[in-house]
Formats: sequence, C-alpha cells, structure tokens
Amino acid sequence: MSVQSYTETSAASDYWRGFRLGVPVMVASAPFGVLFGALAVQNGLSVWEVVFMSATIYAGASQMVGIDLFGQTIAPWVIVLSIVAVNFRHVLYSAAVGRRIGHWTSWQRLVGFFFLVDPQYAEAERQGEQGGTIGFSWYMGMATPIYVMWVVDSWVGASFSRLLPDTHALGIDFLLPIYFLGLVMGFRKRPLWLPIVLASSAASILAYLYVGSPWHVSIGAAAGVALAAMMPPTQEAIADYQDPPAEDAGEEV
Repeated sequence: MSVQSYTETSAASDYWRGFRLGVPVMVASAPFGVLFGALAVQNGLSVWEVVFMSATIYAGASQMVGIDLFGQTIAPWVIVLSIVAVNFRHVLYSAAVGRRIGHWTSWQRLVGFFFLVDPQYAEAERQGEQGGTIGFSWYMGMATPIYVMWVVDSWVGASFSRLLPDTHALGIDFLLPIYFLGLVMGFRKRPLWLPIVLASSAASILAYLYVGSPWHVSIGAAAGVALAAMMPPTQEAIADYQDPPAEDAGEEV
C-alpha cells in the first residue's frame, strides 16, 4: 500500500470514528432544532429564512435568543449584547482547542472554529487529554451529523410546526441537558473540578433568578473561571499548558 493510499484510508477511518461520536449529539439536539424551527415561523420568519439562519449562524441558544428579541421594540445593542452573553463561552472554547490544532492549516482552523459547538469542544478536549492529536478528519466527522441534522431539524420544525406536539409537555426537550450533564461529568477527574462546577452552577442559578436569561450563562461561566483563576494550579495543569500536544505527538484521532 502506498503512502497516499494509507493516508486516505487513515483519514476515512478517523472521519467515521468522529461521525459515530456525533450521532448521539444529533439525536439529543433534534427536539431543540425542531422547536427552534417552529418558534421561528411563529415569530414571522419564513421556512427558508429559518433554514438559512441555522446554516449560517449554527448556534442554537443564540438563534433562540434572536427570534425572541427580533420584532420587539428593543434597541439593537441590547440584542447584540444578549447574543454575546450567550456565546461568550466560545471565546474560552477557541482558546482551549486552538492550542491543540496548531498543526492544521489556516483554512482548516477557520472551518473548525465555525463548527466549535459545546459537544465538539468537550470531545476535542477529552481526546487531547488522552494524549491524541486532534485530526481534522476526525473533527469534521463528528461535526457533520450534528450540523446537517440541526439544519434539517430546523426545516422540519418550520415546515410542520402545526403538526408537532409540545416538546415541553412530552419532556423531550430534557434530552440535551442530560447529554451536557454527561459531558460535564466526563471532566470530573480534573483537579478542582467539583468546587468550580459548584461555583459556576450556584452563580448561574442566582443570575437566572435575579438577572434573567440569557445572562445567567455568561455569569455562571465567569464565576467558574474566576474561581479557577484564584485557586493555585496543580503541577499536572502547569505541565499540560506549558507543553501542549505537538503536531507529531500522540496518536491522531
């Protein structure tokens, strides 16, 4: 087998390994995609405007905030700040993942950051902690089913909104929080995990009660980051951040 054939086979294998990781996320996020499509139509968007929004923005929480605020008598800067509040966590995501994908080309990093949603970040961090190099094929393999089905689910919700049952009444909308809880629990072996999670959770709940949505997302994240910054780093954390995975280090996934 030639080097080129081996490389192509390895890339295909990595892609499908990532694809399998994306399938559970695709299933868990389906009710939210359908719900967004239905709500967007009820707020005055056409079916194809809904599809275009999901395909270009690809940020469920921000899209929900957007359709809730669009059409109201609200200053544009309030809408912008609300969406920034929801998406501020992606600044942290890109900083963390960026050091693991330095071997990607510029266009690969550009594409990769577009698909950097919550589960994508969590799986990339998990793979990096296990000593593997994050391969572009693996990354895109996971992103493909999540992205494609998010757009399709939005179209389904927009097209058949009157026929869809209430996901809140059925409890289907709880699938995604359960999935995110599993992602958080996956990091439980990290040093200082418990106090940071507790601080972030408490701050988020208090912000939700006394400040309101969507600010509780960023306030909770900021509380966790602040506590982590104040606590002394462990030797393991220092070694990890001083010597991130190199291009040829570890097994590519």
